[in-house]
Amino acid sequence: MPQPIDILGIESSCDETAAAIVRSGEELISNVVYSQIATHHPYGGVVPELASREHLRAIVPVVRKALEDAGKTYESIDAIAVTQGPGLAGSLLVGLSYAKGLAFALEKPLIAVNHLEGHIHAVLLEERQNGNSDLQFPVLALVVSGGHTHLYLAERQESGWTYRNIGHTRDDAAGEAFDKVAKLLELGYPGGPVIDFLAQHGNPSAVKFPFALIKHRDRNPQNRHAADARRTDFSYSGIKTAVLRYVEVHDMAASIQKRRESMRSISKPTSQNYLAASDRQTLDLIASFQRAVVDDLVSKTLTAAIEYGVATLLVTGGVAANSELRSTFEARAAKEGIPVLFPSRQLSTDNAAMIAAAAYPRFLAREFASADLSSDPALRLG
Repeated sequence: MPQPIDILGIESSCDETAAAIVRSGEELISNVVYSQIATHHPYGGVVPELASREHLRAIVPVVRKALEDAGKTYESIDAIAVTQGPGLAGSLLVGLSYAKGLAFALEKPLIAVNHLEGHIHAVLLEERQNGNSDLQFPVLALVVSGGHTHLYLAERQESGWTYRNIGHTRDDAAGEAFDKVAKLLELGYPGGPVIDFLAQHGNPSAVKFPFALIKHRDRNPQNRHAADARRTDFSYSGIKTAVLRYVEVHDMAASIQKRRESMRSISKPTSQNYLAASDRQTLDLIASFQRAVVDDLVSKTLTAAIEYGVATLLVTGGVAANSELRSTFEARAAKEGIPVLFPSRQLSTDNAAMIAAAAYPRFLAREFASADLSSDPALRLG
């Protein structure tokens, strides 16, 4: 039996401060997440400066709690893994600086992890825990969250995993569109869970949001590629604008204002509170918006899966917790004969367990970070 390797993972790329202990990439020992939702809720989105401040406050107690829950000490862990990027510059810096200091003081290996790879390993970690360690290749992974919508062909090599990016968002990520539509309709932050709940009470066919073929140039010059015709890209700025136009044309300002005023008297509004404050027109708009985004994500992902002869599909990231996305993927992927795997909802959103799991192959390959490791807010995968 190989010696078990306990890796401490640290994640601080956006608005969650997280730490976890994962044993040999396949056993979750502890997982602690400190959420900043209450801090950012009044602003309808993440405020980078506030996120950095909250990470500074939380990082030490969160790591201590992860070690305590695992029955471990600083000295008894075998390595420290940390998110290098992508993410918010200030947020990344807090986690990375703490991890570097800890690794130096303890004389432990430091492993840099790409946040996007972490999301993929969230699925792999739970599959290994459930005894499903053998995946059928090729594997296609959809990473879909508030900041990312990417498609990766993934392969397992002797020294670790390799990734080829075959699709990305050209503007807004899917999760970002959810949050911005929720902010427009005064549904609080984060918008994804509320929209997921409210959509179940509306008519998804009430409003038509047809997605046109993408013809505009990518906002990010680094993403522009010659083989546009062979790539499956996403774009969600258009549907966000379409929702705004619908609100204006159908004079929904009064109902939005009424909802804003009713929520002011509630310190912590719940999904039920938002449901009570939403009229039929609003519920139908929400359901139609969600259906359009889900159909686009599923259709383009399955198109790529068929084109590349994919044997297994992974869907991960914060938006992977959406109930309609899961059910639609399961139904349509089954028709194509492609198994689709999701992380649990606990590991769909940002967490450190996925960072520690992704670090294990690098530990085995002795791919350790040097002392001059720096954060990279625009770090790419593949």
